[in-house]
Amino acid sequence: MAKKVNVTPLHDRVIVKAAAAEEKTAGGIIIPDTAKEKPQRGTVIAAGPGKKDEPVTVKSGDTVLYGKYAGTEILIDGQDYLIMRESDILAIV
Repeated sequence: MAKKVNVTPLHDRVIVKAAAAEEKTAGGIIIPDTAKEKPQRGTVIAAGPGKKDEPVTVKSGDTVLYGKYAGTEILIDGQDYLIMRESDILAIV
């Protein structure tokens, strides 16, 4: 389940905890750190209330897919998170 953070995003912003990068390929080959791709899946930790006439559709605990370069990396309580607009989220898994 999603971890509670003491930061509340504003408007249509969402805080996402990125999933861990893949360690092995499907064939069993170990991927070195320099070749790992940035994950494009994560769990929503917190969501803002939305814009005036557009409420946010994602909620805390949802697993989402987002663009490769979406969001800004932030550090909260020693953990890395991404903060992004809801429009940067492509799908709820």
